Amino acid sequence: MITIIDYDMGNTHSVSNALATLGHDVRVSRRADDIRTADKLVLPGVGAFSVGMRNLSDFGLIQLLHDEVNIKKKPLLGICLGMQLLAERSYEGGEYKGLGWVNGEVVRLNPNDKILKIPHVGWNDVEFKKDNILFAGIEANPNFYFVHSYYLNCQEEIITSKFEYGGKFTASIMKENIFGTQFHPEKSQNNGLRILKNFVELKVK
Repeated sequence: MITIIDYDMGNTHSVSNALATLGHDVRVSRRADDIRTADKLVLPGVGAFSVGMRNLSDFGLIQLLHDEVNIKKKPLLGICLGMQLLAERSYEGGEYKGLGWVNGEVVRLNPNDKILKIPHVGWNDVEFKKDNILFAGIEANPNFYFVHSYYLNCQEEIITSKFEYGGKFTASIMKENIFGTQFHPEKSQNNGLRILKNFVELKVK
C-alpha cells in the first residue's frame, strides 16, 4: 500500500491517479494509521515552503514522518515542494526551518541568462549524475515537467540529476531510503510514470 501524504498542499489527486494507472493500491491520507501501515510514502506538494511546513506541523505529521522515514527507514518520495521540505531551511519569502532530513537550503532560481523567466515552467531535459534506481529503464537525458521558482541547493553527493536553466540546478536527490524530484513525474508522461513505477516497486528490506 502506498500512502500519499495529504497536508493540503495540492496535487495529491494527480499523483494518486498516476499511481493508480500503474495498478497499485493507493490512498491519500494524513491519518497516523495509514502512514504507519504504508509500505511506502509519497510527499507531493505545490505552493509556499512556509505554508507546507506549517501544515505538516498543524496536522501533527512531522514527528510521525520522522519516525517512519528516518527511524524505520520506510521509502519516501518527495515531489516538487515535497522534496524542498526535506531541506534544513528555505529562503522563500523569509527564512524558514525545514524537516532537515538532507543537508541543503531552498533558494530562488537565479539563471545566468536574464531572458529566462521565473517561475521555470515546462519541459526540460534532465542529466543523470549518478546511478539511481528510480531511473532504471529510462534513456539518458530524458525530459520532465517542471513548475517552480526555488530549488534545493544541496550536497553533490546526494544529487542524482540536474537540469539546465541558465545554470545547472538540482533535479533529483537520493539519500538512503529518501528520494526527491524537483520535476513532477505525475505530469511527465511515460518517463514520469516509469519513475513512479520504479519507486513503488522498490524492494523493502
